[in-house]
Amino acid sequence: MIANSSTTIRFLLASRQCELNSLRYLLQSGELVGKISQLVHMLQRERGTSNMFLCSADSQFADELLLRERDVAQAQAPLMMQLDTLESQIATLPQASRLFSHVASVVYALSLLPTLRQQIRQRALRLPQAMTFFNDIIRNLLSLVFELSDTAAEPAISRALIAMFSFMQGKEYAGQERATGAAAFAVGTFSDETQQKWLDLIERQERCFATFADFADDEHRLRWQQMTTDSQFERLRRIACTGREFIEADSCLRWFALATQRIDAMKTLEDALAQTLMAHCRARIAATEQANSEQRADLESLMPPQEGEESGYSVFIDSHGWLESGGVRPQLGRSLLTLVQQQSRRLQALDTELAALRETLNERKQIERAKSMLMQHRQISEEEAYKTLRRMAMNQNKKLIEIASAMLAVADVFQPNT
Repeated sequence: MIANSSTTIRFLLASRQCELNSLRYLLQSGELVGKISQLVHMLQRERGTSNMFLCSADSQFADELLLRERDVAQAQAPLMMQLDTLESQIATLPQASRLFSHVASVVYALSLLPTLRQQIRQRALRLPQAMTFFNDIIRNLLSLVFELSDTAAEPAISRALIAMFSFMQGKEYAGQERATGAAAFAVGTFSDETQQKWLDLIERQERCFATFADFADDEHRLRWQQMTTDSQFERLRRIACTGREFIEADSCLRWFALATQRIDAMKTLEDALAQTLMAHCRARIAATEQANSEQRADLESLMPPQEGEESGYSVFIDSHGWLESGGVRPQLGRSLLTLVQQQSRRLQALDTELAALRETLNERKQIERAKSMLMQHRQISEEEAYKTLRRMAMNQNKKLIEIASAMLAVADVFQPNT
């Protein structure tokens, strides 16, 4: 059986080109994640200011609200521009359907902001309702980051994306803790429900930051460890969670200032993570382009003569499936075989490394799906859905992922056939 060496070479080059295209897509994804990070931070700031505005009896924070809205608009504009160009660039990818579904949710959530702001300025919304609206908008943005993390097919970049997503989510729970604390310190009392919510938010932060530490590089892990929390912040936390100490009159403002300082410090690390992600993407693209160029030169040197030229050799596949060559250039078959095997081994190594990363993402995806199912079925908030899952896990002495998997399995059984 004569093997077509020219076709073999073309497909080897096509494999490399697909890899390069995937890396360029990851670079675009990294740019998108950076823009989402900026918008989320500005929304967190607006949520915090809205929180203080609704907690105060006067219009003390009204002017600051306008500044926060302007900051959000400035961060939203470049994100929307990139989303507008996204469809034509990646619509052919197999992951595009899920990705665009998340994009649609983000665009819709952001469209609700003007109405939300008007109701806040008119004090037509209670504080919990306003915070839930902001939480949902940010949750949709973080879900988009999670979907982008799930499509990464390069281990180093995938680890960087998971680290950044986990850190962003931990930072969001820190923002929710700030809002919970401001409301509680404003009224001067901490109910059992508030204390439990506070402890839940602390626990969820710690879990996210632990995942971040698992996937981050040594430099950023050490930087996070060195970001010690202010002792005054910890003291106010202790007051809130135990209720055993006297609450000073200015505790609300002090709590808000300290929590904001903590979140702003997190943003500096988040920015560093984004820069590292982009550097990984650019370095891998440069390395792959160089490898492609070298391989193309090697393959072109092996290319058989064009039609009409004397070749003097032929390439066969023996009974064991191995390429053999004969004639004037006997090295061709084995050279091609070596290149094919090298490419296959390299891709297999990437798949093996990605499998462990996919396991982490799949667990997270199942928990998120179970939460969404509870939210839709029971008409409850994301926080209540998480509490329900965790309570079920504790009652049955099982892991959260085990409960989520069981729920989804049952849901699939009763899913109507289409």
